[in-house]
Amino acid sequence: MEIYLVRHTTPLIEKGICYGQTDLNITDTFDKEVSIILDKIKLDKEVHIFSSPLKRCVLLAQKFDKNITIDKRLMELDFGDWEMKKWNDIPENEMTPWMKDFVNIKVPNGESYTDVSKRVLDFFDEIKSLNQKQTIIVSHGGPIRSLLAHLTLTELKDSFDIKIIYGQVSKIIINETVQVQTSI
Repeated sequence: MEIYLVRHTTPLIEKGICYGQTDLNITDTFDKEVSIILDKIKLDKEVHIFSSPLKRCVLLAQKFDKNITIDKRLMELDFGDWEMKKWNDIPENEMTPWMKDFVNIKVPNGESYTDVSKRVLDFFDEIKSLNQKQTIIVSHGGPIRSLLAHLTLTELKDSFDIKIIYGQVSKIIINETVQVQTSI
């Protein structure tokens, strides 16, 4: 069983803005980024494709095949009251506790990283039980990183040591064991 985790391409947003579940558009580098991604994966004729419902993922997923399954569990962390605010404009009294324990502390009216991890692992367990030959999952940095942390036995608090850039493809092979390639 091959599972490819693909992070969406570069979103259309200025640097320094907090975003998670905001439905952002893509940049004009989309086609070039897609070409690089498609070169990394040899598609099986019976590939199953899953995507976060956000546009930046769906547009990429549809480049593999028009027949995709949307799953909200693949969405990025919900940054609640912080969505679309400049990171520098987020009140310090809200930011400091979260920065000290982003794994367990929820963003005001949003989620914690543990919340993201739980829903992604639930999704992953379901995908494994389907035992499909090849699966492509198009998602976001947070969900992908939390899943890779789980598979590599990395604590969530240390998972940001796993770099996930835009358009990155990670490969998981599951047979008697689980093999993880964090970047192909």
